[in-house]
Amino acid sequence: MYQLSGSLASPYVRKVRVLIHEKGLQDQIELKTLALSPIAPDKVLSTKNPLGKIPLLECPDGTLLYDSRVICEFLDGLNECPRLIPKVGPERWEVLRLQALADGILDAGILIRYETFLRPESLRWSEWVSSQGQKVKAALDQLEQSAENLSQTPDLGTIAVACAFGWLHFRKPLAALPEQNLSLEEAWPQIQAWYEGFSLRPAMLATLPIA
Repeated sequence: MYQLSGSLASPYVRKVRVLIHEKGLQDQIELKTLALSPIAPDKVLSTKNPLGKIPLLECPDGTLLYDSRVICEFLDGLNECPRLIPKVGPERWEVLRLQALADGILDAGILIRYETFLRPESLRWSEWVSSQGQKVKAALDQLEQSAENLSQTPDLGTIAVACAFGWLHFRKPLAALPEQNLSLEEAWPQIQAWYEGFSLRPAMLATLPIA
């Protein structure tokens, strides 16, 4: 039995969990939920991943894997049906590029949340928040321009985008920007329409984030 350690609120953990459901691997992987933050790491987790980050996958043979991208690549190789990361060719690089873009949205969005939620108000850096917000918006603008290429058929790229967009709805980091009335639905309607369809997949419904 594999063991996946992570938080039910983490979008990176959710990406792995959605892939697990889409691959039909639920019976092979036990989920161990953790509560942690950048300033309150889990001591046991840190002995297994020196970075103290989630997700962490523990294999039956004792192998430890961390970083959602590594874990997803490993799990996708456990069976061939369906294959969510193409093995070779342009399709593989497009899926991985889309995952990188989605993970970048999360990286910037989470930095906004740390700055505005964890840091004392007197120490917050508004220029930093604005800079990270521009990254999120630029990435979403690019996705919006090519939204017709987003398929309702899952692969690791579309899964990553859905988990990132879902997290933006869940944690609302863009509300910290000067234009606080910024609406995901109004600013990026094509992504929103795609997301509303994709989020109805059983794998997405089974992995809804919990605060």
